Amino acid sequence: MTHTISEITDLRIYPIKSCRGISVKSAKLTRQGLEFDRRWMFVDSKHEFLTIRQKPQMTLINTAIDHDSDNLVITIGDEADKQVKVPLRPQQAWLDANTKEVTVDIWEHLTDGYAYTDPKIRQLFADFFGEEASLVMKGPEPRICSGNGNPKILGRQETVNFPDVLPVQIASESSLAELNARLKEKGETEITIERFRPNIIIKGGEPWSEDSWKTVRINGDSSLLTTLTGGNRDAMDIDVVARCARCTVPNVNPDTAEKHPHQPWDLLVSYRRVDEGIKFKPCFGMLCCPRNEGIVRVGMRFEVMAETHDHKYIKGF
Repeated sequence: MTHTISEITDLRIYPIKSCRGISVKSAKLTRQGLEFDRRWMFVDSKHEFLTIRQKPQMTLINTAIDHDSDNLVITIGDEADKQVKVPLRPQQAWLDANTKEVTVDIWEHLTDGYAYTDPKIRQLFADFFGEEASLVMKGPEPRICSGNGNPKILGRQETVNFPDVLPVQIASESSLAELNARLKEKGETEITIERFRPNIIIKGGEPWSEDSWKTVRINGDSSLLTTLTGGNRDAMDIDVVARCARCTVPNVNPDTAEKHPHQPWDLLVSYRRVDEGIKFKPCFGMLCCPRNEGIVRVGMRFEVMAETHDHKYIKGF
């Protein structure tokens, strides 16, 4: 294999599943993913999760992390009067007073959560969704990874907050550029990486070379000196366990919540149905499980340590 080296160009955290993400310069990489990523989500009256799939307008809900007050700030659009704040790291006493424990459903997998009981929060989002909707924070019960992250396949047990499947998604700018070139040829508007909601974005080498990643390492910065000296001893190693199979969520413009009737889904279907395990869906990005933890920063070196041609998507079990 060719030992390839790239560079991290962006880090994105999505505190609330399916809501607007945050671009950050640095973040703590935990075994459950980037800190605060998908730690919250919305559920309907049956406590089933809500996403852009059913509610494209969710992309108009903005999130921000206020480190001074240690709060998650949630705003509908840019309307200051439609804003609420909840603590990033609530103490149990606060949770007992301001939430109720609930069981929530993600793809028919049940896990625990804390549903906020504040009438202002409940009413604000009921009005926005046009139906009852509760904001929920992940509870302490481990949600064990399934599918390609199942302990019998991965070889160890990992847990995750509220992502669909696995803790981290990595995407390549070069693959997006290749897709955008094809969109442009068809007279379509180019799209941004946010459509695919990845956590770690790298420059990338050859487009779609990520299809064969098996193990990657985040290791110091990407300067020539660091490269020549072998980088940082505090390397973060990540198992790349599956391709990310796509639905039509990337058709939703994150700025307007408008859903294109065809693109980029139709184009991706035409040439990115590359995984034998899920032949009817196209793939973009790679799903991963970190082996260890540390601080990851934009500009850090990103190395492909091992490759495989045996990736095969496995549905959760």
